[in-house]
Amino acid sequence: MDSSTWSPSTPVTAAPLAPHERIRNAADISVIVIYFVVVMAVGLWAMFSTNRGTVGGFFLAGRSMVWWPIGASLFASNIGSGHFVGLAGTGAAAGIATGGFEWNALILVVVLGWVFVPIYIKAGVVTMPEYLRKRFGGKRIQIYLSILSLLLYIFTKISADIFSGAIFINLALGLDLYLAIFLLLAITGIYTITGGLAAVIYTDTLQTAIMLVGSFILTGFAFHEVGGYEAFVAKYMKAIPTVVSDGNTTVKEECYTPRDDSFHIFRDPLKGDLPWPGLIFGLSILALWYWCTDQVIVQRCLSAKNMSHVKAGCIMCGYLKLLPMFLMVMPGMISRILYTEKIACVVPSECEKYCGTKVGCTNIAYPTLVVELMPDGLRGLMLSVMLASLMSSLTSIFNSASTLFTMDIYTKIRKRATEKELMVAGRLFILVLIGISIAWVPIVQSAQSGQLFDYIQSITSYLGPPIAAVFLLAIFCKRVNEPGAFWGLIIGFLIGVSRMIAEFAFGTGSCMDPSNCPTIICGVHYLYFAIILFVISVIIIVLISLFTKPIPDVHLYRLCWSLRNSKEERIDLDAGQEDIQEAPEETIEIEVPEKKKGCFKKAYDLFCGLDQQKGPKMTKEEEAAMKLKLTDTSEKPLWRTVVNINGIILLAVAVFCHAYFA
Repeated sequence: MDSSTWSPSTPVTAAPLAPHERIRNAADISVIVIYFVVVMAVGLWAMFSTNRGTVGGFFLAGRSMVWWPIGASLFASNIGSGHFVGLAGTGAAAGIATGGFEWNALILVVVLGWVFVPIYIKAGVVTMPEYLRKRFGGKRIQIYLSILSLLLYIFTKISADIFSGAIFINLALGLDLYLAIFLLLAITGIYTITGGLAAVIYTDTLQTAIMLVGSFILTGFAFHEVGGYEAFVAKYMKAIPTVVSDGNTTVKEECYTPRDDSFHIFRDPLKGDLPWPGLIFGLSILALWYWCTDQVIVQRCLSAKNMSHVKAGCIMCGYLKLLPMFLMVMPGMISRILYTEKIACVVPSECEKYCGTKVGCTNIAYPTLVVELMPDGLRGLMLSVMLASLMSSLTSIFNSASTLFTMDIYTKIRKRATEKELMVAGRLFILVLIGISIAWVPIVQSAQSGQLFDYIQSITSYLGPPIAAVFLLAIFCKRVNEPGAFWGLIIGFLIGVSRMIAEFAFGTGSCMDPSNCPTIICGVHYLYFAIILFVISVIIIVLISLFTKPIPDVHLYRLCWSLRNSKEERIDLDAGQEDIQEAPEETIEIEVPEKKKGCFKKAYDLFCGLDQQKGPKMTKEEEAAMKLKLTDTSEKPLWRTVVNINGIILLAVAVFCHAYFA
């Protein structure tokens, strides 16, 4: 429906077919069905061919992954449907700058593979809080960080992904929003709860492939429709809705005209919506938290066969991260050109009519494009792409969240839990997570003037910087100790939360009715706030550490950068606590004659991977050798050179892309 032919007299409801009527054709439905069958097949194959009856197998895929599934899985667990909806939406509203969010990762995946992961592997850890426990000792940092990470998962990743996936299903299938959410979670939950990390990584790889193919096709169609890149640039600046007044209120012009700097990544440091110092420094802090210390991402890397595979996986993910700018942000902008009335609506009553929220409809930019542009069959493919990205990031988060819960929180409550009990606890916890996340969805719906991506980033910048500060200092500054890290985290958290609460209490407002939050609190751009918070946290951590006594080197071998290659034996700060837990296990393992299991019990065990018979107990020497293999970071010289050269090329590409669109 072209904006010029639309006149107030024609009722809008007589528009072409309602979106969800279009999917009801044989081609689309069969594509979707085939997609689900294939995913389930890959999931089941991974489930039965890998070891998931042990904690190491379920949570770390038995340390056997090669580089390409890791790279694909890093990308897939990072790009959720939140990105499809969020990046395209913010692109439609404000131009290409959000693509800068994605490109920042190019630099940080290199930091992850070359700096952080070698340390985590040498430390021999499964979860990030566990690393902090080894590095600082004490339990409070570990427990605090686990809980904070879980909260961040619920508030940002899970609820935003669920919400955006539901927008899509709602638009495509015409299901009720909450029914759509429920169906999604049921499918996703099934194979995370049963399959463990290996199933997640393999299905991720499949879904990355589908995601890329589908979005490439859509981008092609979109650019074809607009008439090439030049035409796209010219038309975007003219994409202005016709309805700009509602009764007696007329909307301010800057609310509905595209920004002058739409095609620049770096924007005015004071007036820009994404100021460039914030984009370079503030964003790097958030990306440091996300890429280098976040359980979801690091867990993928820890499952690699050896260090070269980790680095190659990181590089692959980096190259894939070049694409969202062209596959998501730009199609979002094209969507604004083609469906200006719908996507760029400003009058609250109009917006409510199109997408059910008053603050704006940019969130539906990508879904609209899919439903309107794609031919039959391909539309089904794109719907599966959205489901793929949604499910892959959800499964990743569920698996990682349950790892955090079982390994870091549950083992504190039940000191003597058997491995079987831990596996069941982790799986039940996923169900709890799902419940909480659904409850949070309505709040996401109205936050940050309806721009999902801004919502995710702003919450991250209120809660992420103190964590980034602690990890950075833990690795690079061995003088930092437990009290410093703990109080840095707590004070940083309080500052961040106070800003977050203020923002939710006053509402983020939209261009139409700005929120009345005092400038001193909400006037600081969230990326600048991240920088300030990070600096404050660093100062607190360093000062308190200098006033308290340092940790002797004997506890720090291979836990921080300056001591990363030391060969001496490390006395873990938490060694005393662990001996107590391990003693009773040997007394319990008396051979129990195998009882005949009933059918249901067998099915249940098979479903959860608990049926795998216990192997023979390892001798002390075998255990030591096993430990050595797991903490080994050596590489073959040839491959080391290959990945290093690629890493340097990747950094060069990142700099070039920033410069070209600056």
